[in-house]
Amino acid sequence: MSWIETIIISIVEGITEFLPISSTGHMIITEKLLGIQSNEFIRIFIVNIQFGAILSVIVLYWKKFIKSLAFYYKLLIAFIPAAVAGLIFGYYIDKLLDNVVIVAISLVAGGIILVFVDSWFRNPAKNQEITYTKAFKIGLFQIIAMIPGVSRSAATIIGGLTQKLDRRNAAEFSFFLAVPTMFAASVYKLYKSYESVTVNNIGMLIAGNIIAFIVAMLAIKSFVTYLTNHGFKVFGYYRIAAGLIILILYSLKFELKIV
Repeated sequence: MSWIETIIISIVEGITEFLPISSTGHMIITEKLLGIQSNEFIRIFIVNIQFGAILSVIVLYWKKFIKSLAFYYKLLIAFIPAAVAGLIFGYYIDKLLDNVVIVAISLVAGGIILVFVDSWFRNPAKNQEITYTKAFKIGLFQIIAMIPGVSRSAATIIGGLTQKLDRRNAAEFSFFLAVPTMFAASVYKLYKSYESVTVNNIGMLIAGNIIAFIVAMLAIKSFVTYLTNHGFKVFGYYRIAAGLIILILYSLKFELKIV
């Protein structure tokens, strides 16, 4: 992977991390379109720079992170389902990171859901407090998002909507939950494959995190404002179109090199 490719993938991550369109899926597709040969370092890079983007949440919402210990307890409870599932199915999830077809199918399926989700959850509760029970139920949706192309953001925001949160509060809790989730995923991935990070590529990993952080800072507030005012439908249509285009290109033997 070249430095130009590093910058491109990092920008894609920063833009897509908080959108319900799957940042992992878009990085995988970008990797294939650029003709990058997948290897263990690329897999680490794709997982790790997501934490760089997630750090923008701490900067933008820092007051939430110093409010109370209860805030952290709720994040921990919501994080547990994905942590357990990741330990059990981590090997199989890694194998899916090279599969463009899985990404495309997930994009289409998730897009269909997003087209209709606004009409399914029209009446949020007056009390927007997130209880421990609600936090755990939202956390269960993160398990679904382990499939590349599903989108952690989409899954957990929809999880929040099922608990009668409005779109803004569902989106913000999704962002907060991403902090421990992506921190754990990044550390675990580095621990499992640290030998693939060398003096020759560690600079790319650091730069990727910094670029993703800066771009995500610019993207996150715009997304929350748009989602609150307009809902999910446009993201649903985008996902369906993107997924179908990828499947068509793949069927035509376009150079998306799938391992």
